[in-house]
Formats: sequence, structure tokens, C-alpha cells
Amino acid sequence: MEPRIQYAKTSDGVSIAYWTIGQGPALVLMPWIPFNHVELNWERAQGFCERLARKMQLVHYDGRGCGLSDRDVPHSLEGHELDLAAVVDRLGLERFALWAFLTSGPVAIAYAAKHPERVRRLIFWCSFSRATDLLQSQQLQGLLALLERDWELFTETMAHVVYGWSSGDPAREFAAYMRESASHDSVRGAIPVLAEIDVDHLLPEVRCPALVLHRRQMAYPDLGAARHLASRIPDARLVTLEGESSQFGGPGQPGRVTDADTQIILNAVEEFLAQDESASSAALPSGTAIMLFADIADSTALTERLGDKAFREKARELDGALRAVVRENGGTPVEGKLLGDGVLAVFTSARQAIEAALACGQAGTDAGLLL
Repeated sequence: MEPRIQYAKTSDGVSIAYWTIGQGPALVLMPWIPFNHVELNWERAQGFCERLARKMQLVHYDGRGCGLSDRDVPHSLEGHELDLAAVVDRLGLERFALWAFLTSGPVAIAYAAKHPERVRRLIFWCSFSRATDLLQSQQLQGLLALLERDWELFTETMAHVVYGWSSGDPAREFAAYMRESASHDSVRGAIPVLAEIDVDHLLPEVRCPALVLHRRQMAYPDLGAARHLASRIPDARLVTLEGESSQFGGPGQPGRVTDADTQIILNAVEEFLAQDESASSAALPSGTAIMLFADIADSTALTERLGDKAFREKARELDGALRAVVRENGGTPVEGKLLGDGVLAVFTSARQAIEAALACGQAGTDAGLLL
């Protein structure tokens, strides 16, 4: 049965379209800003949505400026937070999980950091915390310049960037979807806002477990943005998948549940959401635990040679890289104030701990800071 489109009103008076299906713990699918259309998304990925709705209440909404929500509304990070708040409040959801797609990642981070009592789990799909992770490439800058000149050519080109240059009909269909889901003026107004977004400082304040899903060969944003998310959020796990497209499912059939790629994604999400919250706290595993401690060698001498500010900046960057390495090898970084400039982690597998130690050593060498 096709879900019924309903509306919620934000505190600043914007009408937000949404639908909901299923029963159980709530999972809110966030929109791709500035392109989204809840009605067309149901048509495009019905099987995907029905699979998720077997075990939970699935909620999906259009943000301001796109889809069936009010279109002639300026974009802002705060405004998109209000859109999410309006929907969950309208449905009376006390506690829920968020799945952020692409550009909605910063909105999810900001909301989760400010409302830790409401967001129980956080999922990212090919997302980021800093606009520079998305917009820094010359190719994408050229694409945005095309937006100013030719709306149709921009959407056609963007669709081929998303699906691949040899995709043919699927890319053309997706270009039509983008033109249906947002207007030229709305997208032009959204780009400057997206370009200024940076919620990096909020990542350590996200208290719920997070699952970071990303394509290994994706260019915008690249895998580095995902590793950054996973390393800075205290309780995060990174899962990488093969491919370069932000879409999933078979060609022309996004979210097709019989597709192997979609099955991997759905299985990872369902397993993550099914985990008991108490098990995701900082409790160490029972039995033998393998501890790994990595510390910067001769940090005092390095500080004197580089200067305190330069050394601290390099050390912070290395800290993020080391935490990402730990998680990628199945370990859990221990949070809290530690001695020196070190990273402490726990593993349940000696093999994984040794592989992580070797990778940490290489990361330190690459950064010019021996461990």
C-alpha cells in the first residue's frame, strides 16, 4: 500500500511533507538536500522501504525547498534542523534513529549533538561533516558553474556523475527526478549555504552509536570524509563498500532488494539497529582483552622544533587517523583524558590488534610523527 502524504508545520511556519509506514522503533530517512521527493522516492525504492518497515516504523520527509514541501523557502542548516524537529514532534517520537543521506549528514550531526536524549542511533550514507570534503575538487566546481548557465545540462551532468558516465537511461531518469524534486532557483540558493557548512566541532558531542557507510571509490565526498566521521564520533564504526556511485540497487532500479549490493547495505543497517543499546556503551568485552597503546615518540623535542601550535595541529590530525585505523581493524578506541599524545584501544583479536599496530605505525610515519 502506498503511504499517505501528510504535513508537519515547522516553528518558522514551513510546511514539511512526510510519510510513515510500519510499526516498531522509528527510523527517520533524511532527505538529500536540495534534491528530494518523498512520493517519487517511494516509487523508486518501494521494495527497499518495505523491507525496512517489516521491523520498524519508517519515516521519510522532504526538507524545505524540495519535493512536496514548501518550495519558495531559503535554505539554512538551522532551517533543516527545524524540518526534522517538526516531523518527529508531529509524530510524537520520543526516541528514534536517523539515517542521513549525502548532504543531510551535517543536519543529523547538529541535531544529534543537541538532542542526545532523542537520537538513539545514527547512520551515514556517503556523507560528511565539512562542505570542503564535498566541494573542494575542480571538477565539482566546474559542475556548479554549469548550474548558473544551464539547469537541464547541469542535472544531466550531475546525474552522470552520480551514476557513472556509461549509465545511459538510469542517469537520464535520475536527471529528470532532480528537475522534478527541486527548482533551479532553489538549488542555486542552496549551494552557497552548503558551501559554508562545517559541523566538525560537534562530532565529539555525538553520544549515540554511529554507522558510517561509504563507497570505496566514490570521489565526492571521498573515503577520507567517511574516515574522518568515524574517527571523530566517539562510538562510530566504518563500513566501506565497493563502487563509486552514491546510489544503490540495480541499474534503473534503485534500492532493488534482490540486488546483492542493496542486501549488504540493508543487512548492515538492520544488524546495527537491532543491537541492544546497553551493549554499545563503553563496557569492555568479557574474557581476554588485547590492549594497544600508541604514543608519539620524542614529542617534547618535536614541539620545540615545530612550535607548539604546529605540533598540536599535526598531532590532532594523526589522532583522527589512528582512531580510524583502530575501528577499521575491529578495535574500540577508549575515550577520556589519556597520558601524553597517545591513543588507547581494546581488541578481542590479537591478529586484528597487530594489524592495527602496523597500520598505526605507517600512519605516524606518513604524518612525520614516529610512534
